[in-house]
Amino acid sequence: MTTNPRRIHNPVQKDTVTFLKTSDDTNGEYTLVEVELADGGGVGLHYHKTYSEKFDCVENEVQIKLGKSIYTLKPGETATAKPTVNHFFRNRSGKQCKFRVELRPASKGFEQSLQIGYGLARDGKTDKKGFPKDRLALAWLFDISESNLPGWMSIFEFILRKQAKKARAKGIDTKLMAEYVKF
Repeated sequence: MTTNPRRIHNPVQKDTVTFLKTSDDTNGEYTLVEVELADGGGVGLHYHKTYSEKFDCVENEVQIKLGKSIYTLKPGETATAKPTVNHFFRNRSGKQCKFRVELRPASKGFEQSLQIGYGLARDGKTDKKGFPKDRLALAWLFDISESNLPGWMSIFEFILRKQAKKARAKGIDTKLMAEYVKF
């Protein structure tokens, strides 16, 4: 049996991501991943300033919140979170769902943050929700994924960005990249 080095699994969140196209593959045009999301899984409300995320449901159903509206996508249906639009995705279907996410333009930081975050989870270096136990690593991952917190939560961004800077100064970024980024 051949294992796909571009397929990563998070044993804490029980999610699997397969990188179908990376920034390097597309000359920075887009990143394309396929997500197998466990029931009850998802990512909280956030937004990105520099890229859009297009969600394409492949199996079962996935919920996508765009702004104030929640959409339940079924196979063949899509929804796009344009830059600066608050969004989340989650699975409340009672079974695993599968969907694809296309980022335009590509985000190498997003690709790296997933590899590192899932690697930390695999190595037991996250809490029970899948967040890195090392708060400097968490801040740095938040920063390189180009994630932003909406509304009143944005007051924490200043602290996170400052902590990410501290992580870089301590070489945490270099260590995590060397250990977990494989492609």
